[in-house]
Amino acid sequence: MSLLKTILNIAVPPPDIESFDRFLFIGPHPDDIEIGAGATAAHLAAMGKSLCFLICTDGRYGGVCGGKELAGLRKTEARRSAELLGVSDVRFLGLCDGGFYEQKELEAGIAGVIGDFRPQVIFAPDPRVSSECHADHLNVGNAAMRLAYFAPYGDIMANYGASAAPVEAVALYMTAAPNRFVGTRGCLKKQLSAIFDCHLSQFSENEESVRSISLYLRLRARAFGLRSFKGSAEGFRVLGITQMHCFPEAGS
Repeated sequence: MSLLKTILNIAVPPPDIESFDRFLFIGPHPDDIEIGAGATAAHLAAMGKSLCFLICTDGRYGGVCGGKELAGLRKTEARRSAELLGVSDVRFLGLCDGGFYEQKELEAGIAGVIGDFRPQVIFAPDPRVSSECHADHLNVGNAAMRLAYFAPYGDIMANYGASAAPVEAVALYMTAAPNRFVGTRGCLKKQLSAIFDCHLSQFSENEESVRSISLYLRLRARAFGLRSFKGSAEGFRVLGITQMHCFPEAGS
């Protein structure tokens, strides 16, 4: 990290996630929110915060036997998983898994939920990760970043057919450059249960995947916990309004 970047991060730090009250978690597919930020969602819900899950695609290609039947099953699994984490407000755009939709359609759908739920913080996958190859993750992450900045502007949001919202930060999960950490002590078990006990269409017959993802999440929680002196934690690349525009030092 350059000296200038260090100084600016101290002078203008990214917002503290836990200081807000309303959070919109956006997932490209059912189970992405749980894997990327499930422990944080459980922690915030336990604090009495207001949370909404928005799942953008139907996940119809998330298995060998896909299609509308799998999409319907995954919607049921997503609701069950969110409930386990303490979240009752779960919404679906129902776009076709695999990037088979227009970006404008995706952005309009997300904008509508932002205007209705009025979050202060938006969680989404980090689209700036160089190894990410899935179109849905890239599309959703870019849409979320764009709308997080535009959300307070009523005239701009009206172009999406949506209302303005008091968004103050975007928290990017599945990131390679976390700058904020949320302590999640006691929430890992609930996160793992939300993934593996609820999203059975994805994991019930894939023991290797269960082992590898479980190990990854445990190691990640421990590593971020040590890094942040929180014991167990999840890390996010957080951008406040100041960092979202004309602030290149806030980049990964």
